[in-house]
Amino acid sequence: MSEAHTAGRRRGFPRRRPWRPGRAWLSVPVTLYLLTGLVVPIILIALYSVHLLTNLIFPPAAFDLDTWKGFLPYLHEGTSVYFDRFKTSMAITLIVSTVAVLAAYPLAFFLAFVAHRRRYTLLLVLLAPFFVSYLLRVYAWTVMLSSDGTINSILVELGRAKGHPVEWLFHSKFAIGLVLAYSWIPFVALPIFVVLENLDKRILEAAQDLGANRVMTFLKVTLPLSLPGVIAAFVFVLIPTTGEFVAPSLVGGSDDSMFGNFIQDSFVSTTDWALGSVMAMWLMAIVIVLIAFSSRYLTADLRGASR
Repeated sequence: MSEAHTAGRRRGFPRRRPWRPGRAWLSVPVTLYLLTGLVVPIILIALYSVHLLTNLIFPPAAFDLDTWKGFLPYLHEGTSVYFDRFKTSMAITLIVSTVAVLAAYPLAFFLAFVAHRRRYTLLLVLLAPFFVSYLLRVYAWTVMLSSDGTINSILVELGRAKGHPVEWLFHSKFAIGLVLAYSWIPFVALPIFVVLENLDKRILEAAQDLGANRVMTFLKVTLPLSLPGVIAAFVFVLIPTTGEFVAPSLVGGSDDSMFGNFIQDSFVSTTDWALGSVMAMWLMAIVIVLIAFSSRYLTADLRGASR
């Protein structure tokens, strides 16, 4: 050790520690992954939507909002087929989300208050369809709903179909809504079950001690306290089904395509990437608004909210 260094330590100078990487460096790989897989693609889609990037040789890339003006009917006189399809798709999505929540709530209530020791076993049974590929489950519905499928064959045998298949069971908006609702009911039951499972049972007992019957206890106590889980479940269905295109492609008809099918066709079939980018950006904007509107329930501690 040198004399100067020894003298510095005697005078009270702090000892210089060797440099070591902090914990913040651990976030660098995750940040790079998110930038590469999420932010950069969104930027590219945004550039395609305003023609600053193009997949065509001619005309050359130049800033242009004509595609946005053609998509949004509020920016020009007339109608937009694509925006009309967006409104139809949102109507189907809202109906599917509502039906899924209404069907999942009794399941979650049964698991939380009736099943007791068997609730986790039954919950596993409820989630069993998720062990099978989503695509295979949709294909199974095509077999059941088609004109010569399982359901129509049973109806014909029972004489309910009068010798003719029920046409609206397949290639219709009903088929799309049925398949989507079926696919999401098990997933929707989870957040509702979590809230109901963690309700303070003493509150329910206090309501009954004060003279409330089971119906009033449910309406006045259980249902209001479970609303965070209900709203979170509703949003969990609403967001992914806004861009759904697999189920409509397989069980929907040519006139029943949803907004996600239009986006897929723009990138794959017609190669109109500008229009596809505009519709994708619009759909992302709607999803961001939905998340912002429901962020209170999506980020809340459901255990704390129910007590």
